[in-house]
Amino acid sequence: MSNNNEHKLAGKVAVVTGASKGIGASIAKHLAAEGASVVVNYASSKSGADKVVTEITGAGGRAIAVQGDVSKKADIDRLFAETKKSYGKLDVLVNNAGIYEFGPLEQITEEHFHKQFNLNVLGLILTTQEALKYFPADGGSVINVSSVVGESPLPNASVYSATKGAVDAVTKSLAKELGAKKIRVNSINPGMIETEGVHAAGFMESEFPKQVVSQTPLGRIGQPQDIGKVAAFFASDDAGWVTGETLLISGGMR
Repeated sequence: MSNNNEHKLAGKVAVVTGASKGIGASIAKHLAAEGASVVVNYASSKSGADKVVTEITGAGGRAIAVQGDVSKKADIDRLFAETKKSYGKLDVLVNNAGIYEFGPLEQITEEHFHKQFNLNVLGLILTTQEALKYFPADGGSVINVSSVVGESPLPNASVYSATKGAVDAVTKSLAKELGAKKIRVNSINPGMIETEGVHAAGFMESEFPKQVVSQTPLGRIGQPQDIGKVAAFFASDDAGWVTGETLLISGGMR
């Protein structure tokens, strides 16, 4: 283990799903800055993933981009096969890939439900299941990206909120189940974070951010790096005695 405090993930290999932009990209960059070799997974945005890889390698880190839709079992299998081929092992899995669709109860369809649950919950479970085959005997770290809505669901987001409540339950269950294998499982539960997706959805132009800031003790909107730093902690030996935790990272908003 490196005594150099600058690189608390030296020699580790991390897979980050949905890492072509936003929170996933920030997590990938922070893990790489701590010395991990990072697999930047993306479903559709090859250019975004390549940009993240270029930023990491440009700063002296190690990263590759691997396409895969983690709501599909065959894509998950390929993601880890490519990881093993490039880096030989796996130490950290960050289940960040996810989608959100909001809508009032009247507009909820079976498709709206299954689309979100298949990626946010089933995809996360299947990805963790496959990762199990690759973690070394001395264990590893699984980090699930949940949301403040797991604990404090939003109106017009019953299905999305339900997926994150499910992720928190999965985190706690798997922490108990995988502890004997020395695999730690934690979730990070961001509040509102200013990402490309949030801008694309038009949230930043609405009244919503003002409302969020007014309810946030630290008085600002979260940034992707706020999450990346905490993911690096959970991935590292600094969190070696922490498992089954669902940590709100929201500037105090509850």
